[in-house]
Order: sequence, then structure tokens, then C-alpha cells
Amino acid sequence: MNIFVIIKRTFDTEEKIVVQKGAINTEGAEFIINPYDEYAIEEAIQLKNEHDGEVTVITVGNDEAEKELRTALAMGVDKAVLINAYDDLEESDEFTTAKILAEYFNENNYDIILGGNLAIDGGSGQVGPCVAELLDIPYVTAITNINIDKVTATIERDVEGDVEKVETSLPLLVTCQQGLNEPRYPSLPGIMKAKKKPLEELELDDLDLDEDDVEAKTKTLDIFLPPEKEAGKVFEGEIDDQVTELVALLRTDAKVL
Repeated sequence: MNIFVIIKRTFDTEEKIVVQKGAINTEGAEFIINPYDEYAIEEAIQLKNEHDGEVTVITVGNDEAEKELRTALAMGVDKAVLINAYDDLEESDEFTTAKILAEYFNENNYDIILGGNLAIDGGSGQVGPCVAELLDIPYVTAITNINIDKVTATIERDVEGDVEKVETSLPLLVTCQQGLNEPRYPSLPGIMKAKKKPLEELELDDLDLDEDDVEAKTKTLDIFLPPEKEAGKVFEGEIDDQVTELVALLRTDAKVL
């Protein structure tokens, strides 16, 4: 089974985000594998062990993303691919990434593609479904369980506090959600082996793509932090007095009554 995992290099979840002049200041920030992508990596490794397959992790970025790819290799992935594209592009968006990935997959054999349900930096959750649409294959998002029997996949996914069960065929793309598994940590032997595992680097020219083919479809106009929340108010005294005060504030301050 040929298994691929799409990952993204994102801010460490412990980082304090600084926004300056409508853009995120990344200077000095620590980067990691997008946490939701770690569920995809773990599930890919489990599918590999169950179905005697090979796992390839792939990202679109620049040379700095090699660190995150090596981390995935240390977790147990077999091969890594870095499509070094962003240094050559003035602007990019989710379509740009999806178009590049789809072109790569069009030139390679795959049975299942996994990715995170969304990235913690942008949170759009668009890349996976867009890749599947460009490849014209089935996709299921926010999965919490998957079982594969030959060319059929039985999947469970979160839907509004309930569980939806889906049956579909391979090839298939899925995006992974918290609760699917518990991602493993890279072991010391895994880290040592990762140094010798293959990491292929490609550019747009290698995929017969140029800048016009991957032109961004959207433009970010502004980025800003949400306003700081004001301190809440604690009511004291008799219940009847608290209710009277609350109603008055809802009418005069909040103006919702």
C-alpha cells in the first residue's frame, strides 16, 4: 500500500503570536509539525504496519521545512519529499499548495493520502479537500476512526456532537482529527535512522509547473488579534437583587433587551 501524508510547518502552540502591520512576525519563533498532521502521521504508520505498505511524508515550503520532515522520518515514516516552492512565489494561498500537491500525486502512485483536519496557523482546512477535488478522488474530513479492507475504507467522523459512518473506496484522501490516535514521540533510534532515510527535494520546474499555474486565488487583506476581553462582573447579594441588577445591565449596557 502506498501511503502519503501531507504536513505543514507551523508555529509552536506555545508561541506568543505577534502581529505587526497586518502580518505575523515570525522572527525568532519556534516551528513544529502542525499538531493535527501528527495524527495523520501516526495513522499512516499504523496502516503501514497493518497492510505492509510504505509511508511518504510531503510538504510544500522551503529549506527550513527539512527539520519537520526529519521529525516525521524519526517517528517512523519511510521517505520524505520537500517541494521547495515558496521562495519562488510572491504570493500563495491554499489553492497554490493544493495545486502543487495534486500535480505531484498525478505523477505518483498512491492508495491513500492523509493530512491534518486543519492547520493551527490558518485554520482554513481547505488544502486536503482541494487536493482531492483536483485529483477527482473521494475524501472524508475530520475522521476519528478508519479501517481498510482491500480497496474499501470504513470511516467514522465527527458531526455536530455525533458520529457519522462512511464507507468509500480507494484511492482516498482523509483529514485527521484529535481522538483518532495518540501520536508517538520520535525515539532515539528513530532519530538516528532518520538521518539516513531518503529526503527528496523538488521544485516547480520538476513538476512542469510555473507561477501562473499556481497563482493564488485569494488575498489576505489584514491580520489582527481579537480585542482583549473585559473582566466579567460577579453579582452578590440576594438572588432577587442579582436578577434585577443583571436585567438592568442587559438593558442599559449590553443593550440586548
